[in-house]
Amino acid sequence: MSVHLQGSLFDQADGPSLGPLAGLRRTVLGDGAWTDLLPGWLGGGDELFAELAADVPWRAERRQMYDRTVDVPRLLAFYGAQDQLPSPVLDEAREALSSHYADELGEPFVTAGLCYYRDGRDSVAWHGDLHGRSSHEDTMVAILSLGAPRDLLLRPCRGGDTVRTPLGHGDLIVMGGSCQRTWQHAVPKSAHARGPRISVQFRTRGVR
Repeated sequence: MSVHLQGSLFDQADGPSLGPLAGLRRTVLGDGAWTDLLPGWLGGGDELFAELAADVPWRAERRQMYDRTVDVPRLLAFYGAQDQLPSPVLDEAREALSSHYADELGEPFVTAGLCYYRDGRDSVAWHGDLHGRSSHEDTMVAILSLGAPRDLLLRPCRGGDTVRTPLGHGDLIVMGGSCQRTWQHAVPKSAHARGPRISVQFRTRGVR
């Protein structure tokens, strides 16, 4: 896949490397939900971005929307618990997250879902990751963001103010507690985002 990156958006370190997770900052959202944020967890992500963009078997999907079938506005890939991840640094990231959250989560992260936002026209609508155990159990979803900056929006299902979290190249956000059940999240279309973005979502067993 052809990738066009704006160099000013990306750091210049030699090869991808992970920093410590000690700098995570937690925000309590309410209703038992929270997020942890760590800007710049992954350094030197240009190489990883290019590798994923070129080598991941991206697929386009179509979904039924009322009385018509529409294109899903992003490309997708999924790696199950038994699948080899497309880069060793993603294995390192999954292991680091599993270790860091072991006491709180009680189980490891095992799968990785990837989304490719080709430009600001690609998006994901309001939703919670509610397929599987997360529809009735607390869980965590950890997202590593690569490429052009995009906003992640969160809003409470009961109604209330929207929380806007800008995510840049190498940033990590973890949604935990009841977040998937009591809050929704989205990546809206953006007229200002002209570069591509890849998000990597690490999840526990039985959660999609």
